[in-house]
Amino acid sequence: MKKNNSLFCEFNYFVYLCHGFQNIIVVEIVFNKEYLSELYYNGKCSDKKHRYQQSIVKRYIRVIDILESVGSIEDLYRFHSLHYESLVGDLKGFESVRVGDKYRLIFKSTKMDSNPVITICNIEDLTNHYQ
Repeated sequence: MKKNNSLFCEFNYFVYLCHGFQNIIVVEIVFNKEYLSELYYNGKCSDKKHRYQQSIVKRYIRVIDILESVGSIEDLYRFHSLHYESLVGDLKGFESVRVGDKYRLIFKSTKMDSNPVITICNIEDLTNHYQ
């Protein structure tokens, strides 16, 4: 495969890696729950508990794509519509971004090694923000 300044994407079932050859950026997305992976790859889930409207699924996929494309988690502040925040209280240590008005994506990011551009982002849950 030809390597250039574009992104080379390698798919695994639970992990999606994007390598930017220009700046050696690595963002690894890990889905901690099966339904989150199914929503991203298939656009729907097989279980009846996690059914979402199609507009929420499209926004969820868009948010995951944004998480993959940023160089570091701090770059999420540029996307004002995501309302990126570190959570407090029971969910201390987790972070969230908005998926529409009612839903948020909860995740935990970890920087690996001493290189500040390598980030592992564990996707925890897609929840209704007001329940």
